[in-house]
Amino acid sequence: MQYETILITGGAGFVGSNLAVSFKQKHPDLNVIVLDNLKRRGSELNLKRLKEAGIQFIHGDIRNREDLELKNKIDLILECSAEPSVLAGYDESPAYIINTNLVGTINCLELARKSKADVVFLSTSRVYPYGVINSVKTIETETRFKWCEEQGKGIPGWSTKGIDVDFTLNGPKSMYGATKLCSEVLLQEYINMYGIRGVINRCGVVAGPWQFGKVDQGVFTLWMLAHYFKKPLKYIGFGGTGKQVRDLLHIEDLFDLIELQLESIDKINGEVYNVGGNGINLSLFEATQLCESITGNKLVIKSEPTTRPADITIYITNNQKIFNTINWKPKRNAKCVLNDTYLWIKDNEKTLSLLIS
Repeated sequence: MQYETILITGGAGFVGSNLAVSFKQKHPDLNVIVLDNLKRRGSELNLKRLKEAGIQFIHGDIRNREDLELKNKIDLILECSAEPSVLAGYDESPAYIINTNLVGTINCLELARKSKADVVFLSTSRVYPYGVINSVKTIETETRFKWCEEQGKGIPGWSTKGIDVDFTLNGPKSMYGATKLCSEVLLQEYINMYGIRGVINRCGVVAGPWQFGKVDQGVFTLWMLAHYFKKPLKYIGFGGTGKQVRDLLHIEDLFDLIELQLESIDKINGEVYNVGGNGINLSLFEATQLCESITGNKLVIKSEPTTRPADITIYITNNQKIFNTINWKPKRNAKCVLNDTYLWIKDNEKTLSLLIS
């Protein structure tokens, strides 16, 4: 490992905490520091396992530049912090999401500039405009929506294999997507102007153990939690049938990717990659079937036909660019993602029952 000390922002969240523990387990001599404001529900539950893994936790906020004035010399920043809700800002001020996702990133980039640290920036598939994605007509099957191949021809960056990095960025995308895209541009400018090294990963749905699912983030974990604890669920939007599709990526596959990227950081410096399940995808209807099979519990799921702002019928990631560059592709299928989530819930049933009640 070429690094001595890494900082993971958003390090008590689902993605950040899992990456921190994985790095420490694989590289015991690596000094892993995580910073988090503990705002997100359930993040405080990760503190015990971070401590047990020998990881230093700092209660801080990337919006505050002074919280990033660390004693340690940082060699690598994994920027995992975010307000990740697509719905954020629709019925309230966007100030928090802008300050976290944009101003916070600027503070992290300033730390990288001063420390000459490498940066892995976790962006989002939500940088792509929902209107253009939804303009590709779909057909409805028994369990899911599917893209109509003839209707999508002529849209650069689109194919039935998924959305790739050449897909247009022009059009409304939600405040979440907009702030992440702005941060991408800033990182590329810092790379060009100040000589730091960095890579941008536009992630689709990432799932697995230690995620505390919500309707607008972590939907597949929410689905498994609800089935395990027999809590109500609802198919929202697009007629209320649950046939909208998302790909999903196991958190351990994301760790494997970042390890490979860091080994080739000079080769991929400044690049942008779409990172997701690619061929590993589910509709909510199909997720219901899997959750029923794994838990043995069957729910009556209500229907809400009205589609929420910025929602999309289908998002599938085309990973071809990253595969061509460093030969990475996900190893764990959808059933593995949900089964690993189920086992985690089972092992932490008492604690999670209080959280979900």
